[in-house]
Amino acid sequence: MQHPMLNIAVKAARRAGTIISRASLDIDTVKVSKKQHNDFVTEVDKAAEQAIISVLLEAYPDHAILAEESGEEHGNSDSEFQWIIDPLDGTTNFIHGLPYYCTSIALAHKGVVSQAVIYDPTRNELFTASRGRGAFLDGKRIRVSRRDRLADGLIGTGFPFRDLQGVENYLKMFGTMTEHCAGIRRPGAAALDLANVAAGRMDGFFEQGLNPWDMAAGSLLITEAGGLVGNYTGESDFLFEGEILAGNPKIYAQMVKLLEGYSLTKRPAPSAKSGTLSVSVEGSSQA
Repeated sequence: MQHPMLNIAVKAARRAGTIISRASLDIDTVKVSKKQHNDFVTEVDKAAEQAIISVLLEAYPDHAILAEESGEEHGNSDSEFQWIIDPLDGTTNFIHGLPYYCTSIALAHKGVVSQAVIYDPTRNELFTASRGRGAFLDGKRIRVSRRDRLADGLIGTGFPFRDLQGVENYLKMFGTMTEHCAGIRRPGAAALDLANVAAGRMDGFFEQGLNPWDMAAGSLLITEAGGLVGNYTGESDFLFEGEILAGNPKIYAQMVKLLEGYSLTKRPAPSAKSGTLSVSVEGSSQA
């Protein structure tokens, strides 16, 4: 039996997915605006986010919500429960008609991510996880891959599309990883990439320039599927540091050795508007 709060998250994700799927039938009519360089938002993102917020606050009016598109917190900012949501991760894919995007919803309790849902409306795949109860895809238990050599591994990543100042450094990192793995994929939706790592479809993932809503749900899926998540140096407090490294335990350890020198974690951490923003994922570990 699923946790009641996870059930509400699933309801919210499916409602957002319905909005996204309907809009995808006539993408040319969707209004698109730009938040910053290469960072787009559509009326669909906003409608999906409002649908999620409505479902969550109807069930739990005293909870806090950190939402991507509105750029603010909703509900009770003093609550020990905080929802972290990305209504449409992969907006650029969506507006180009590329069917690789998802809705991501996580719940943190006292600073620890405890519930996670990632819904892929294009494949009607539902990834869920509750802390200590495992990770699932459409109700079936999933595990990270068993590959033990990075040389045989398929690794996901994402390019620094917002801040192009990091491209040169990223290309060096990309080259390093390319030399040591079987292949690299950049599908364009970090949350869904992380879900696919949890399902064993990719062996690892790394990216910089991410926000908490890009990582929160996927990181819990991976740890509950037996994987590890951290920053490039293998430390667990990654969620507000803008970088993530994830994979099955053996691949993860090998990736840390290659990427730790590229870590940005020495920069000042982003300021948080409330104490509930200090979120972590139990199960993350240093290699």
